Amino acid sequence: MAAERWRRKAHSVADLRRLARRALPRMVFDFCDGGAGDERTLRRNEAAFAEIELLPEPLNGTTGRDLSVELFGRRLALPVLLGPTGMAGMLWPEGELAAARAAAAAGTVYVMSHGSTVAIEDLAERHVGPRWFQTFMYRDRGLTRAMAERAAASGYQALVLTVDNQVLGVRERDLRNGFTIPPRIGPGGALDVLRSVSWLWRMRRRRDVTFANYASGERRDILSLGAYIGTLLDPGASWRDVEWLRGLWAGPLLLKGVLHPTEARRAVATGVDGVIVSNHGGRQLDDVPAAIEALPGVVAAVDGQIPVLIDGGIRRGADVVKALALGARACLIGRPHLWGLAVAGEAGVARVLEIYRDELDRVLALGGWDGIAAVGRGALWRRGGSPFGDGVREARGAALVRAS
Repeated sequence: MAAERWRRKAHSVADLRRLARRALPRMVFDFCDGGAGDERTLRRNEAAFAEIELLPEPLNGTTGRDLSVELFGRRLALPVLLGPTGMAGMLWPEGELAAARAAAAAGTVYVMSHGSTVAIEDLAERHVGPRWFQTFMYRDRGLTRAMAERAAASGYQALVLTVDNQVLGVRERDLRNGFTIPPRIGPGGALDVLRSVSWLWRMRRRRDVTFANYASGERRDILSLGAYIGTLLDPGASWRDVEWLRGLWAGPLLLKGVLHPTEARRAVATGVDGVIVSNHGGRQLDDVPAAIEALPGVVAAVDGQIPVLIDGGIRRGADVVKALALGARACLIGRPHLWGLAVAGEAGVARVLEIYRDELDRVLALGGWDGIAAVGRGALWRRGGSPFGDGVREARGAALVRAS
């Protein structure tokens, strides 16, 4: 698709999702887009934002809006980070590098997934900009240590430990599509793939797509690596393991996958530097609260001692404002930047971040807020006509904090 053509159609994140759906084979799109079980949590992540409304004060006057935010001693131009997403290189050759470069150009952080198709060291050598690394607590703690040491040696500024992946969630779209990594094209999917001409063309020489951070001399192909990684997840991981990782990682350490206020408070006590309120984009345990619903309880639990970030369902600049008003320091996006990547590589991811920036600035201007710091709970209204903070979910979150 010519640059002028796709850009003319890319006015919103939703537009880029539609474009990505057309550009990718169905099984590849569904792998990125789908969730676990009945996908109720996936849908709720987005729908819950619609229950929160903005209460503007336009006569405050906002001749300029400051969209920047400070995080772990670094000033970011935008409170939207690119969250960790595995196998981005299946959508675009070296997709992780393309996304990281777009993030650097936008003045924000790229969080590399453990399951990237570009190695930790490769990205560091070819990317200039703030970058974090995401890892798991593996059965083999030596592998966890090795990942952390590689990230430290390559200059990654923060380590993100994802904690909601003790076992893999069941993503039924993938099962129905017969999806494998890399995609194996059977007779039923051949026509679907043939419709994705641009994807086929750009991926024609990328038969070596693999989990680059796990590849070794005896284990390089993606099928054996996929089976190997599946055996590494540890449902027995505990707070003692977090304390151990805290002891060997010198930089900021964040926990991703926190929903319960008790866990947030325990994170503070364990010396963790930040928490990310997340339900894994609805891809792990279905029927858990939307991330934005869980956010107030977590913010109350940490009581300003460490920054709280959030991911899940953030599709508009207005969603970013709502999350920040509820106490989040910044937001991470996963699927949206993959949709941009699938459409146009680095330029597509750059367009996604540009959309968030433009929408965020417009919301602040129309709301009468001269910057991120000016937005608080007073900027919010519960759909149905009640001030935000009086709702059932906030009361439940506060009760959880008191009970813990």
